[in-house]
Amino acid sequence: MGDIKHRNIATLHGYYTAPHYNLLIYELMPNGSLDTFLHGAARGLSYLHHDCIPHIIHRDIKSSNILLDQNMEARVSDFGLATLMEPDKTHVSTFVAGTFGYLAPGRATAKGDVYSYGVLLLELLTGEKPDDEVFIEEGSKLVSWVKAVVQEEVYVLDGRLENCPEDEIDKVFSIALMCLKPEPSKRPTIAEVVKMLEKIRSDKVLTD
Repeated sequence: MGDIKHRNIATLHGYYTAPHYNLLIYELMPNGSLDTFLHGAARGLSYLHHDCIPHIIHRDIKSSNILLDQNMEARVSDFGLATLMEPDKTHVSTFVAGTFGYLAPGRATAKGDVYSYGVLLLELLTGEKPDDEVFIEEGSKLVSWVKAVVQEEVYVLDGRLENCPEDEIDKVFSIALMCLKPEPSKRPTIAEVVKMLEKIRSDKVLTD
């Protein structure tokens, strides 16, 4: 990972191992993580999935693993569970790895990272944390909760988004639900997600 250079990937400068813990040393990200904001993470994922050979599957995409630099540019970080996948392979492992609430069902594939990214979008839209104790206690997930309330036509958006254009929110919601399709083959690739998000941005520029 120290050889990977991309504007949306956190640069790994080194590591430290000790008997009871391991540390990864990244460049300083003064604005914290995606727990607060999101910008550009999909492009970093797309680089890993499509431009790196062999491809890199992150396997632990979540808000706390997307760091923000001084310009609020998102950087994908924490590759502790990442694995390589040759272009001709369909999956990398049957071993379940990831974080509760973000983890896609089934084998580890690039579409699993897409699923986790969809959960990220829901987290931003609803203001709910996928690993909240309420979900853990009930044995449910943010994804199943959102899908249930959407069917009931209940308002689920974070109140802090009240000043955001409704059409943009609807489009991002649609992208999130596409990423969360139960069948991996029906989910878009992360490159397709990038294109959809960029179209929302370009449409906004045209209407402003």
